[in-house]
Amino acid sequence: MFDVKERAKAMNGKIVEWRRHLHANPELKLELPQTEAFVVQKLKEMGVENIRQGVAKHGVVAVIEGKKPGKVLGIRADMDALDMEEGTGLPFAAKNGRMHACGHDAHTAMLLAVAEMLMQCRDELKGSVKLIFQPAEENGVGALAMIEDGVLENPKIDAITGLHTGNLFKGVAAGEIGYRFGPMMAATDWFKVVFSGKGGHGATPHLTIDPISIACQAGTMLQTLVSRETGPLDSTVVSICKIQGGTANNIIPPSCTMEGTLRSLTHEKRKDLEDRFTQVCKEVAHTMRGSAEVEILHASIPLINDREMTEKLRTAAASVVGADHVKEVDEPSMGGEDVAYFMEKVPGTFFFHPATFGDERDFPHHHPKFDLNEDVFWTGPATLVQFALTWQ
Repeated sequence: MFDVKERAKAMNGKIVEWRRHLHANPELKLELPQTEAFVVQKLKEMGVENIRQGVAKHGVVAVIEGKKPGKVLGIRADMDALDMEEGTGLPFAAKNGRMHACGHDAHTAMLLAVAEMLMQCRDELKGSVKLIFQPAEENGVGALAMIEDGVLENPKIDAITGLHTGNLFKGVAAGEIGYRFGPMMAATDWFKVVFSGKGGHGATPHLTIDPISIACQAGTMLQTLVSRETGPLDSTVVSICKIQGGTANNIIPPSCTMEGTLRSLTHEKRKDLEDRFTQVCKEVAHTMRGSAEVEILHASIPLINDREMTEKLRTAAASVVGADHVKEVDEPSMGGEDVAYFMEKVPGTFFFHPATFGDERDFPHHHPKFDLNEDVFWTGPATLVQFALTWQ
């Protein structure tokens, strides 16, 4: 039988090499021509023949067929980076003003390792595995774009899985695998509110309708959506991250803009939060003689793991890292992941792959010094391959 654990361990150096190449050459959103070309080149070198590129502009889909009949499993990895300067000082640090500060470079390298191992054990593989290399996760449009481009069809996917590396969840250490039943990550929504009033001189505020005052009042009221309208055992987030208005210290402007993010863990709470957010902004503005135009951009839906698939994932992970090192994550993350759109269509499970150092080298995701412990990369693809061999 194919020894998944030992083969994955032996591949760790290659995974690191691939990750470092991708890390040094980050690309953004849907515009990933170099990343796409690298992935396709490596897949062809492995002997993968069924490759479709240009999916959702620069995504890649590859199908590996097993020698036994069965269903189709999708395994997804995101490939895009962030628009930020890197500050790690690593010898393979990016120098183009962009950065892989969320682990997508490692996700892509790990899925390439999955491809190589699956090509070596097709005699034991039931059905097929569809490898999904996705662009544009960071702005929440990539998964939907790939779905619209037919990624779930031809062959039709019956289930899906994937992982997130880094330090998102507490209580799980490097070399372990974290899983969770039900809600795993939050819905991610962005808002922009334009408060309009009547501008004028700062010395005569009574002759104006001050949109900055309206924004301040609305901002205070919006926090009660969490503190007074969300149950203490539930979770929502209302974060105002930008308020912009005015051009001088003695002019009250005619308008003021407020931007930020909403997070929630269920479809029901997401809708309620959106409705109440809009209502508060408009009614506060109306009460203060102004108006509010509210725009909410839906980036991703709640990521909710299927129980049966997650049980199978837990079993697969235990055979790789040992049952004592497969741990249930106590709390979901309020970060978002657009893999949720795939999991809305087919049953799926998404798991956490810690790649921390356990010391001062651990920085949060999206930080200019974010880095990963490369020694444990092998546990990710090993778990995915073991799952692919045993889930049906």
